[in-house]
Amino acid sequence: MTDLATLLEVGGPVAALGGGAAYARARHPGIYWSTVGLPVSTVRLLSSYGSVMEACGLTVAPSRLRVLAVKATTRREIRPVPPRRGIIRPTTTGLRVRLRLAPGQEPADVAASAERLRHAWGVHAVYVTTIKPGVVELRLVGFDVLRRVRMPRKLHPGLLRVPVALREDATPFVRDYRTVPHQLTLGATLSGKSMYLRHLVAGLARQPVALVGIDCKRGVELAPFAPRLSALATDPEQAAELLPVLVREMEDRYDLIKARQGIAPGTPDEEITSDIWGLPEHERPFPIVLFVDEVAELFLVATKKDEERRDEMVTQLIRLAQLGRAAGIYLEVCGQRFGAELGKGATMLRAQLTGRVCHRVNDEASAKMALGDIAPEAVSAACAIAPERPGLAVAGDTTGGWSCIRTPYLSLSDAAETCRESAHLVPDLPALKPFRPDVPVRPPVETPGPAVLPRPVTD
Repeated sequence: MTDLATLLEVGGPVAALGGGAAYARARHPGIYWSTVGLPVSTVRLLSSYGSVMEACGLTVAPSRLRVLAVKATTRREIRPVPPRRGIIRPTTTGLRVRLRLAPGQEPADVAASAERLRHAWGVHAVYVTTIKPGVVELRLVGFDVLRRVRMPRKLHPGLLRVPVALREDATPFVRDYRTVPHQLTLGATLSGKSMYLRHLVAGLARQPVALVGIDCKRGVELAPFAPRLSALATDPEQAAELLPVLVREMEDRYDLIKARQGIAPGTPDEEITSDIWGLPEHERPFPIVLFVDEVAELFLVATKKDEERRDEMVTQLIRLAQLGRAAGIYLEVCGQRFGAELGKGATMLRAQLTGRVCHRVNDEASAKMALGDIAPEAVSAACAIAPERPGLAVAGDTTGGWSCIRTPYLSLSDAAETCRESAHLVPDLPALKPFRPDVPVRPPVETPGPAVLPRPVTD
């Protein structure tokens, strides 16, 4: 009986701790990492750093001075020298440590051994970033941050900068229109493309920006955001009327910039500009972001008349993509499939869309359309996205870099409420007033009457 009581006293708490750790690892990986994973991985890194680096081939022969010093002071074995390790900095999702590379090493050597380092130190993933010549940073991620996306608390949004997703290395993916003016977003049905678009609209709704939408699905995607939209076209006919207005607005803005460039001899250098951002703030027009949902609908034709209208719309979209950045007009083009088979001008338009985001697609050809011309190795990653993870996507740019991202959940009602609350920020653009969508008036909430009717007092 005494042995049984001792077993219960000792084994009970141990079993409870083990079960709690297993539950936290499955349901709350962030808590598990902070309490268990972080200390264990730190001890592993500190205790095995030298041997792991040597096993990965990341060491070099010691210098002659070091050899002489070791022989003169100790009788230890002279071992190869690993990269010098900096201070280990813990984060809520992993660890960060900087390495100073030894002579003859390059960042690609460390990146090639990232998978080995992941297994040696027992973490989910290891990412290598070059800080400066000779210094790299290892970002160790303790768990799968894309399984249940939680955006970092400290975000730094700004004008035309919207944090919309989380990267696989636990850093935020920021859609910066000033840096990447135009973008193509592809994704099959239920892939999370609409959620990505919803985050963009909700993020831009709080900024002094004009939002214009072309939604050829009769407006079912963008109509809930009508209180914040400056213009909305819900079919190709309305889009054919809206696009020329945007082109004229762009030309008017170029005339404004050109007038400013009537440079007088004494004009300061800081007042000479080639885009709207160099204009004085009181003269600068509002930036415009054009959302095009289901862009393939603009290319589809049934008659000869439709073909002429299609050619005009595509030409205007290409002009906006080529010249719109300096005028403060940015494109966000979305669709399920986009390529040369859509018709004349499709390839030329795609070439102007610098940013690329590819969600789950139905075939490899669609992934190649989005990423094949800028990051060929990202095509296989896009094709491997599972239907059980909506919102997961591959983001690439013209530099050849790419990463996996996932958009957090945002309900349509919350995004629509954000647009209603920021309806007062809709800028005054006279050219777009005829296309301003009708905003339904919310019915007043009827307050229930008293449960007991008052009885008049009589004498």
